[in-house]
Amino acid sequence: MEKIRKVFSVLIILTAVMYSHSFATGADEREFQTLDKPKNIIVFISDGMGYNHLKATNYYQYGQSPAQIFEQPDWTHFAMATYSSVMRVRNGDTIFSGGYNPQLASTNPNYIKRGYTDSGAAGTALSTGKKTYNGSIGIGIYGDTLLHMSQAAKALGKSTGVVASVQLSHATPAAFIAHNEHRNNYSDIARYILFHSQADVVMGAGNPDFDNDGKPAENNAQFLGGNEIWEMLKTNDGRTVFETTDGTFYVQDATGDGQPDPWTLIQTREEFQNMATGPQPTRVLGVPQVHATLQQSRTRIEEHNMPFETPMNENVATLEEMTRAAINVLSQNPQGFFVMVEGGAVDWASHGNDGARMIEEQIDFHNAINAAVEWVETYSSWDETLIIVTSDHECGYLTGPGEPDPIYQPVTNNGKGNLPGMQWHYGSHTNTLVPFFAKGPGAEYFKLMAREHDPVYGPFIQNTDMASLVFLLWGKPEIEVHKLK
Repeated sequence: MEKIRKVFSVLIILTAVMYSHSFATGADEREFQTLDKPKNIIVFISDGMGYNHLKATNYYQYGQSPAQIFEQPDWTHFAMATYSSVMRVRNGDTIFSGGYNPQLASTNPNYIKRGYTDSGAAGTALSTGKKTYNGSIGIGIYGDTLLHMSQAAKALGKSTGVVASVQLSHATPAAFIAHNEHRNNYSDIARYILFHSQADVVMGAGNPDFDNDGKPAENNAQFLGGNEIWEMLKTNDGRTVFETTDGTFYVQDATGDGQPDPWTLIQTREEFQNMATGPQPTRVLGVPQVHATLQQSRTRIEEHNMPFETPMNENVATLEEMTRAAINVLSQNPQGFFVMVEGGAVDWASHGNDGARMIEEQIDFHNAINAAVEWVETYSSWDETLIIVTSDHECGYLTGPGEPDPIYQPVTNNGKGNLPGMQWHYGSHTNTLVPFFAKGPGAEYFKLMAREHDPVYGPFIQNTDMASLVFLLWGKPEIEVHKLK
């Protein structure tokens, strides 16, 4: 009865939020105070993952599907729409998105090739609860600065972080802690992350001192804010002021004690592994010794067409190892934490219609989730930690063999250790629904947000619903936007 009462209370408050854009007051607000509120939230995003990406990986890894821990019955599961609000601006005209039409998506093979989101708009919607234009990083369609879930976490005294298998200033990690009018402004975004955000942990590729095979090289340091900033970061001397030819940059107070908090830089795989246990610095910048991605961009040996057949970059931390390190650092805060972990190179492999590399990346993503679940069940509990697993969009239009007719022909099982029967039909994103899973305090409330129905996937939510629910549970503070000095 108590659980029913809480769910009913959420329904009342959600209705108030949807129609009045403000929280309920009086009795409804008192009911809100009794709702389950997670101490920690861990969000996993497999960039580019659709239902068939997950199924293909399950067949290769286990010979059956469903198979992953987050696909079990005790997890909440829905499909999720990903479309953006604005596709582009052309000749001064705003081209708005057509949304998602379930009937057309299930009958017209070409429909889902149109009106798709990019990772900037999708990440922003997931992080802020607002749909926006393609290319945006935390900016609304009217140029307004949107509030991130991580900023709500900071207002509660929690630690925050982002982890990615691609460059740390790339679209998805940036869309959870930064603000910029366009995702391609990598250097500006990196400077925002380093000197504007209050993030406690930032981990991702983009190391300018190494190539895609993890070998010493010289690359542009744009993903770290430029060569001057990178050279100063490497000194690891605890500096809080960075003097460059472009100006002076100051690190932020991340812990709330009124003092600026310097970054501690780690790069080697051993450093990431060691950071997974024991007391650690409270603010960590992790940049593995590789340039574009952890593994997906490494040079393929000719005729190596199976997952893991080409040797991995052994000096580079895995996404699982980075996740363990990030959680250990963030969980030192007794107030709790928020972290987003992205399997970003699933998208890169899917753009290239590369099934073997896609499966490699998806498995690394799954291993990271398993590590987080292990942490919850060992050091936390499902009463205080919410884990969400989802995607920002599908990429590659992946189906079973043959033409996409029926459109959602699933990949076929060829047994464990064998590539499944699958076929790519596109080299970019699609507007199809993607999977969404959640477990922990508040997960059951997503059932109240699945207000639309798809003939293939059933009830589905919007990508804005994740942040909307988090703001409902944690509150949505008014925060002044700091500007770079």
